[in-house]
Amino acid sequence: MNCRILLADDHQIVRQGLRSLLEKAGHSVVAEASDGREALGLARALRPQIAVLDLSMPLINGLELSLELREQCASVRSILLTMHADRRYVTHALRAGARGYVLKTQAAEDLLGAIPVVCRGQVYLSPGLAGALAPDPVDERSGAHSDPLSPRERQVLQLVSEGRTSKHIARQLNISPKTAESHRYNIMRKLGLHDVASLVRYAIGRGMLHAQGGHPEA
Repeated sequence: MNCRILLADDHQIVRQGLRSLLEKAGHSVVAEASDGREALGLARALRPQIAVLDLSMPLINGLELSLELREQCASVRSILLTMHADRRYVTHALRAGARGYVLKTQAAEDLLGAIPVVCRGQVYLSPGLAGALAPDPVDERSGAHSDPLSPRERQVLQLVSEGRTSKHIARQLNISPKTAESHRYNIMRKLGLHDVASLVRYAIGRGMLHAQGGHPEA
């Protein structure tokens, strides 16, 4: 089964490697994106069958992008590429609408297996991740792993963690600077955090961005 695929990863060398792998297997890579915002626009315009998304991307991470695609481009099925094997990430990804979850350490082997499965409307997880779907007794009992933030607040959190100013966030999300500041305040209140450094650590722990953080603006 040959599929039309969108690749989204902020590392060009990774995209090049994936494109080569997929095209050799007979698939068609219709577009590449270096951040989640660009990927969303390309998905709307081109309607590929599959979107292969890095979990940690600038502007919109792969998790939030999967949710956006489910709501805006239901025919586009997403496969997340990630280093995270923790059950929380797998569970969040499937809840967000991702149909595939492939570990980067196994991407060369697993991605080619994931694409036909996801094209058929089924779910694919890298081998060894099935146990990640087992119920988490701590989560069920106390909700300790639940995310208290709304989708909009998660978007703002990622942008804040990338070093974006309230003015930039307002432009990016088409909201007022006052609303951006309000979201920032509510995020800190809900998470019990009091500075940007703490927000960055939280975002890294949630897989929203790479450990080196974003690129702060002047």
